[in-house]
Amino acid sequence: MTTSTRTSAVDTGEAVSAAKQVPNRAVPAPAGAAAARRAQVREAVADSGLLALSCLISYWLATTILAHAHSGTADDLLGGMWAAIATVFVLRHSYHQSIAAALSRMSATLISFALCLAYLVFLPFHAWALAVLIGLSALAATLIGRPEDAITAAITTTVVMVVAQLSQHDAWQQPILRLADTAIGVAVGIAAAWTGLRFISASKPQKEGAHHDR
Repeated sequence: MTTSTRTSAVDTGEAVSAAKQVPNRAVPAPAGAAAARRAQVREAVADSGLLALSCLISYWLATTILAHAHSGTADDLLGGMWAAIATVFVLRHSYHQSIAAALSRMSATLISFALCLAYLVFLPFHAWALAVLIGLSALAATLIGRPEDAITAAITTTVVMVVAQLSQHDAWQQPILRLADTAIGVAVGIAAAWTGLRFISASKPQKEGAHHDR
């Protein structure tokens, strides 16, 4: 082995050893990524706060209105819960999505309302009737061209019929009350979506070339 070869080998070994001794430093995240993350967190907080406030308003309206229109603490609380659920269902990430969700919720509720009211006016709750009405609710939603609403219609029918069993006195009123609760929750959800369009979205930074449907 020649002298030049030995020197090259030694130099290479020293370079590798020196490289191992250099402490590894984490590469800092780009400033743009951190700003985008902060903006995402602010947007999530604003949307969550809007949802929480909207559900509170729906609950308060439903329980207050039912307290004047219908006596019964259990029905009042159920009405508030059902209105808040409708608001959660309707309030989406964009105004157009919220409108579509509102139409879906109301169409499913109207199907359940018609079937349950027609039954409860004449007959009391029965397990077989519950099963039949659930099936008819899903079938009706599919036949009118809204198969995506079949599940929601079936869920609404289940709630109405079970509550009718728990409140056997004037059980026929349950479909009417649940329709009113849903209408309140949907209305508040649409109003909240409009508020988000006007105020929350206006405070978000606009990206070049981005199109927003809120």
